[in-house]
Amino acid sequence: MTEEKQPHKAPSPTRGDPSPWAVAGLGMQFFVALIAFVYAGNWLDARVGTSPVFLFAGVFVGGGGSFYLSYRRLMRTAYPEDKPPTASRDGSVGQ
Repeated sequence: MTEEKQPHKAPSPTRGDPSPWAVAGLGMQFFVALIAFVYAGNWLDARVGTSPVFLFAGVFVGGGGSFYLSYRRLMRTAYPEDKPPTASRDGSVGQ
């Protein structure tokens, strides 16, 4: 008796799991935003004459802003129709 083997299908992402391509896109978004803000900060430092001030500002604004947007997008993927659970003052987690 021979058994017919079914081709293996990759499981589809469930509600809380973002696709790997979406996560790779978030990584690229983070990288491009960081590089763009560092470049802009370096250019502004050369124009104004303040050596590392705007460069550091570009690192923090680019990295922090991109991290915040990535976090929001991942939370929207994990909780598409409702709000993410929040902690109340007594420490319990609820809506």
